[in-house]
Amino acid sequence: METSGNFSGKADVYAKYRPSYPKEYIDYLLSTNQLKEDRIVADIGSGTGIFSRQLLERGLNVIGVEPNDDMRTMAEQSLNQYSRFTSVKATAENTTLKGNSIDLITVAQAFHWFDKKAFKIECQRILKQKGNVALVWNSRDLTSPVIKENEEICQKTCSNFKGFSGGIEETPEVFSDFFKEGKYEFKKYSSEMLFDYEGFLGRNLSASYAPRKNDEEYERFVFLLSELFGKYSKNGKIALQNITRSYLGNV
Repeated sequence: METSGNFSGKADVYAKYRPSYPKEYIDYLLSTNQLKEDRIVADIGSGTGIFSRQLLERGLNVIGVEPNDDMRTMAEQSLNQYSRFTSVKATAENTTLKGNSIDLITVAQAFHWFDKKAFKIECQRILKQKGNVALVWNSRDLTSPVIKENEEICQKTCSNFKGFSGGIEETPEVFSDFFKEGKYEFKKYSSEMLFDYEGFLGRNLSASYAPRKNDEEYERFVFLLSELFGKYSKNGKIALQNITRSYLGNV
């Protein structure tokens, strides 16, 4: 798993500005997987705990597995009121969790960083029989004019930018190979998120490819985003179209 350095120094902005997931999606996960209170979910690549929090709010036991020290510490601080939360410093490919102990594995916004084959073997080891893996991403709706222009800004100023894929550019073969017999359930949810200027800027700066404050392109990046906000915002808010995509199945 290669994430541990990509978000170092960005944990605070990531935790503050990354969107959470639709309530309908959490409802779907609980009902489809028959998750009652006290069931154990392993949230792999749990980052700052955005997705973990939504599961904890529903009374589940959540084990957050995250190798990045900055992000894991942020999750531990923000989720310390939840007695059902356990934080583990480990990778997706070697979670250190007990075999046959997990009711559901969730991976929010992180699967594209993993060694897929090694992660699949680890899932098979730690999941209880018939336990599923849920891979989910929030991503921008690329048909939206504001998001197209936002993408152009990133292309101009972010040397590591390869598109707003959020990992969604994974080919269908990747999911067919990962899930047992190539079978999985696909779900898609559309939503609109409103950001004020600070939130819009923070959402962009939380990306792994975004320049940091001491980088050469940082000021240009912020200036162009400010112009974009001015162009599309109404009453101090800008609307970003969001798509949540989920892939759920046995491995």
